[in-house]
Amino acid sequence: MAHNKRDTRNHNGLKERETLKRIVLTGGGTAGHVTPNLALIPHLQERGWEIHYVGSINGMEKDLVENLPGVHYHGVASGKLRRYLDLKNRSDPFRVLQGAAQATALLAKLKPNVVFSKGGFVSVPVVYGAWLNRVPVVSHESDLSPGLANRLCQPFVRLVCTSFPETAKGLKKGRYTGTPLRDELFAGSRERGLARFGLEGKKPVLLVTGGSSGAQAINKTLREALPLLLPDFEVLHLCGRGNLDEGLQRKGYCQVEYLSDGMADAFACADVLISRAGSNTLCEILALRKPSLLIPYPKGASRGDQIENAASFAQRGLAKELLQENMTPQTLQAQLRQLYDERADYIRAMQAEPSGNGLQAVLQILEETAKP
Repeated sequence: MAHNKRDTRNHNGLKERETLKRIVLTGGGTAGHVTPNLALIPHLQERGWEIHYVGSINGMEKDLVENLPGVHYHGVASGKLRRYLDLKNRSDPFRVLQGAAQATALLAKLKPNVVFSKGGFVSVPVVYGAWLNRVPVVSHESDLSPGLANRLCQPFVRLVCTSFPETAKGLKKGRYTGTPLRDELFAGSRERGLARFGLEGKKPVLLVTGGSSGAQAINKTLREALPLLLPDFEVLHLCGRGNLDEGLQRKGYCQVEYLSDGMADAFACADVLISRAGSNTLCEILALRKPSLLIPYPKGASRGDQIENAASFAQRGLAKELLQENMTPQTLQAQLRQLYDERADYIRAMQAEPSGNGLQAVLQILEETAKP
């Protein structure tokens, strides 16, 4: 494959031509649109790619990516494409057009071999700019049903990688790969986790997580259910920033706001999980073979993607599902008891599936798709 060229100097100080592969990554708005890119970056660097990341000017992706060694961050204008009435609906289309113009000019300058889009609204102008520059685009759809941004981008991409096999079957350009997961996720230690969180490990450990901001409904019901759960489980509760209950002190119950590191150890020491049903989390659960009770984000507060994700896992025998409207301390206890008793069945079902970690598959597709 021929690639972009750059000038370097050999040991005699003379300029020589060196082949260079250049990739543009994009995606942002939420952590789920960024973390798969973070998983890819060290492996792309090992393979000799020069990496550029295009995100929004002040988005959370900038905070996560900007200071990574060897990664060049570029900010472009972006607007949220809402499905509901909002005054910003008038101005945001102009931001998208502005971002498309900026991305088109940037990509004309960078001349990348390929663009990888993880979705989110900042990806729309980047994908459009790549299409205008005839740069091949590979996108990734995490959820069972494609989000609005990825649907808008589909006509302009070469291939859509998916986290769910059902999604790939419904897309003309779809290919089931799983989601790229970070290497450190698989480096956890049960002993280290038990020691870090002050757990004894004599009972099964229940890990409860609702994401970085927590899940208020789960937090409330779990705490009410502690008298029912603690006779059978030790509980590690990731309750989200600002959601600690300082007055709640129970033997066998550890609450933590958020883990910037140590999540691998938390997973490693857990026997069963309670979790929301975001697609990245589900791929982690599948890759780690952790029996889980999924409580998806309710449809009234989202587009319903987590309900679809959880239903897919439940139908395939990979997890149990409990809708939030049916969640009480009693139903939580009953579902967890059944999950733990049947944990071997869920582990066998997960072992029979592809791992959920799409890292190597996506890397291979990027190599194959990159233009000369």
